[in-house]
Amino acid sequence: QVQLAESGGGLVQAGGSLRLSCAASGRTFSSRAMGWFRQAPGNEREFVAAISGSASSTYYADSVKGRFTISRDNAKNTVWLQMNSLKPEDTAVYYCAARLGNYAYMQSSEYAYWGQGTQVTVSS
Repeated sequence: QVQLAESGGGLVQAGGSLRLSCAASGRTFSSRAMGWFRQAPGNEREFVAAISGSASSTYYADSVKGRFTISRDNAKNTVWLQMNSLKPEDTAVYYCAARLGNYAYMQSSEYAYWGQGTQVTVSS
């Protein structure tokens, strides 16, 4: 069983930055791909970014490419999402997710474990 805990959300003005953290429990963190997803009110949950277990591969949604960066430290069982140049349309609850394997995917159905989410609000 893997438990995930996100932190770092908050209220920020457009153009600002936030760094989300996701701390994972368990001894197999380095063998698990991790992903960030988000869900705005009235919308379906959507893919934001993903990173392989070895950190050799990263993937981003087109809407955040060039502004967001996903990274991880396997020694600390932590994955981060650095969000720069934030826009009001980035407002959502952001979720951290873990897969059972090393390869990163963009589909939420590939992820077995989910955190509770952290709210990000970007004001215009």
